[in-house]
Amino acid sequence: MNAVILDALDLSALLCSRVCHDVISPVGAIVNGLEVLEDDQDESMREFALDLIRKSARHASARLQFARIAFGAAGSAGASIDLADAEKVSRGMFSDEKTQLSWSAPVALYPKNKVKLLLNLVMIATGAIPRGGLLDVTVTGDGEAPTLVLVAKGSHARIPPHVEALIAGTPENGVVDAHGILPYYAGLVARAAAMNVRFSIEGDTVTIRSEPVAAAVEPVIETAPESSEDDRPSDSEPSDTLLA
Repeated sequence: MNAVILDALDLSALLCSRVCHDVISPVGAIVNGLEVLEDDQDESMREFALDLIRKSARHASARLQFARIAFGAAGSAGASIDLADAEKVSRGMFSDEKTQLSWSAPVALYPKNKVKLLLNLVMIATGAIPRGGLLDVTVTGDGEAPTLVLVAKGSHARIPPHVEALIAGTPENGVVDAHGILPYYAGLVARAAAMNVRFSIEGDTVTIRSEPVAAAVEPVIETAPESSEDDRPSDSEPSDTLLA
């Protein structure tokens, strides 16, 4: 199947749609809370509204900070992003969620695209456990050749539909929409970072593993050296095996 190539306008539009989808719910909750404050004089309801506004504002801020690194040009002034920043925005995403995050990674600067890939895989791994559970993120190796392993464990765990084809850039229907833009974009980042992405599932555990693409090594076929005319026995010279 041929790879789908989105032009710059379509790609940016779909990514913007994804970001808006992620923040519209907490922003809407903030609006609802403000309306309660304006119309309701009951003290308990006003306190409930203030609590809703506080939580929703934190949630919206966390999602925007995450998107800034995962999708945006954060750190464009340099070529690296601190893994500590990646952990911070990831923990912010899960602060009020049903998924618990475990994170093990070096305290170091890693190439920007490899960190962006890691964060996009975090979101994909979350989709592998729709009812929540535990997400374990492990980063080993140095920045030039890291190994990223994400283990999502929870009830009804599954590899998200079509995600492998979308990461490969070959969606089954030949179309990328707002629902599929995250894994499609993760595939773009993976190829830019020279990383592959593999999925496996066993029981209620989905594992996503990303490693540097192995350099293609062409097989070397050994052939016998061609003999020159000078090396060939002359017709006038007797063979060593000639019987006397």
